[in-house]
Amino acid sequence: MSKAGQPGGPVRRALVIAPNFKRRLSGVTSTIIQLVPEQAKALDIRALGPGLPAHLPKLRWRDLPGLWRRPEGRPFRIWHARRNVEMLPGILLRDVLRMPLRLVFTSASQRRHTGYTRWLISRMDAVIATSTRTGAYLSVPHTTITHGIDQTRFRPAASREAAREALGLAPSSRTLGCFGRVRRQKGTDLFVEAMIALLPHHPGWQAVIAGRATAEHQSFEADLRQRVETAGLADRILFVGEHRDIEHWYQALDLFVAPQRWEGFGLTPLEAMSTGVPVIAADVGVFSDVVTEETGTIVPPGDLSAMIAAVERWMADDALRAAGSSAALAKAHAEFPLAREAEAINAVYDRLWRLS
Repeated sequence: MSKAGQPGGPVRRALVIAPNFKRRLSGVTSTIIQLVPEQAKALDIRALGPGLPAHLPKLRWRDLPGLWRRPEGRPFRIWHARRNVEMLPGILLRDVLRMPLRLVFTSASQRRHTGYTRWLISRMDAVIATSTRTGAYLSVPHTTITHGIDQTRFRPAASREAAREALGLAPSSRTLGCFGRVRRQKGTDLFVEAMIALLPHHPGWQAVIAGRATAEHQSFEADLRQRVETAGLADRILFVGEHRDIEHWYQALDLFVAPQRWEGFGLTPLEAMSTGVPVIAADVGVFSDVVTEETGTIVPPGDLSAMIAAVERWMADDALRAAGSSAALAKAHAEFPLAREAEAINAVYDRLWRLS
């Protein structure tokens, strides 16, 4: 990271602000945590918001008045929002407080936007879509930039057995994982039902559910835990909660399952593949563009029978998993490097500066 990108550097040097106004870990937050250090290799970018890791270059709340001054070497700063709650403050700072800002928004949603969201998007100076499917729901000009993965963070372990032991898992048991928020939209119940159906017939396997149930979904999680308990599988279907060091949990896996009923983009299959883990995924988000026959299996969303059949096929075939692991790693490295995404986003900023 350049000196200009270090936390606490002079505000006048900051060229891009990446707001993250939700404290809870999410796909958007994960994107910011991965991208900002990579982008900071080329320009001074600062994250703004609560609960961000200490290593990120940051803008402090008390630094905001400094945004009235133009940055060094540029006519304005970029405010790069990824949520409604971040677009609106950007509009207020630019249009009401008259700060020298231009606004960029990245959309990952694959559904029709509300009127309010469409209005916010219409006020942006540039828009990025994370896939062509996402772009189809936008009514404004946009640039398509696919997410990348930090492959220095998400990489295979030297030994899956050692990775499992370090996490307190049974080291000799093959392991399936389902990571993300625990809620119906994410299909956590489908994963649990699939494991209840499969694990009694595969005694050498265990399953890990990593993620947080927010307050409105805690009864949903409690019901899933009760189903697991009733099935007598509480020692083999493990709810391990939310972990910011999730890369270590991927390293413990032999298979990853992404059972979402709907999704915007969805980073978890890419994170798994970058760790050399084959993926069984529902046909939502961009999963069918990411997961191929060589790297895993795509199943219809919400189809429990199809999911069970696909997962069991991969559980039962050691050679298939080994080949899938190699293919997943190769595809992630070839097609989804984080540096490529960072360079493409920085190019969007450069176009705005050149057009000023």
